[in-house]
Amino acid sequence: MDWLTDNKIPVGKAAATVFDWMQANLAFFFDGLALAMETMIDAILWVLQSPHPFIVIAAFVALTWALHRSWKLCLFIALGFLFILNQDYWEETTESLTLVLSACVVCMAIGVPIGIAAAHRPRLYAWMRPVLDLMQTLPTFVYLIPAIVFFGIGMVPGLIATVIFVLPAPIRLTHLGVSSTPEPLLEAAQAFGATPSQTLWKVELPYALPQIMAGLSQTIMLSLSMVVIAALVGADGLGVPVVRALNQVNTALGFESGFIIVVVAIMLDRMLRMERK
Repeated sequence: MDWLTDNKIPVGKAAATVFDWMQANLAFFFDGLALAMETMIDAILWVLQSPHPFIVIAAFVALTWALHRSWKLCLFIALGFLFILNQDYWEETTESLTLVLSACVVCMAIGVPIGIAAAHRPRLYAWMRPVLDLMQTLPTFVYLIPAIVFFGIGMVPGLIATVIFVLPAPIRLTHLGVSSTPEPLLEAAQAFGATPSQTLWKVELPYALPQIMAGLSQTIMLSLSMVVIAALVGADGLGVPVVRALNQVNTALGFESGFIIVVVAIMLDRMLRMERK
């Protein structure tokens, strides 16, 4: 078998060559992207940390009421945030929420248009499918290597790695929602003289909205699953105490911070869940 291993395909060397070329020739692009990401992160962090925590909690409760009109769910959201305050994890929670919200903004802004385009062009989606599979199955630690090379240490590389890992979810679910629009609805819109743009905005997107919201929910859940990994490259948030607990073999700290992540995930999932009526 030596003849086979002595002539292995240089996958790793090819990837390293590509990344070296990108680092040498696209530094201006990565610097601009890093600046844009840092600006967005700082803005969201300021919104979450500058007001009193009770004001932020009230804002989330109001958003929950506007979306669901359920006092029970509003009470659950309020109690969840009060529990976080009680455990003294407010600052870490706002930092993780900043990473999650930033990832949601980027992923939905990119994923929804791509999902719509893929739903209207089956050949495009057939070409994209293996790329999306690769993005979701490649170990997330692999994303951290080029992220550190291009963006250094901090929140930005954690955000970039999170976006690469999470982006397939909104693309797939948007594609599913738009492509599953019933044919009679499309035929009725065409019969009334609707243009392709009007059909998209008034028929396909309203029908696909629950699937798009499910994509948003999946984006949030997957982003929260990345907070611990992002902490390994210097990103602040709830992943930091988890990593510290792992290094110190501190069961209490690990369970405490891990439970806070679960509480945040459940609250955000319940807030943004939308079912087709």
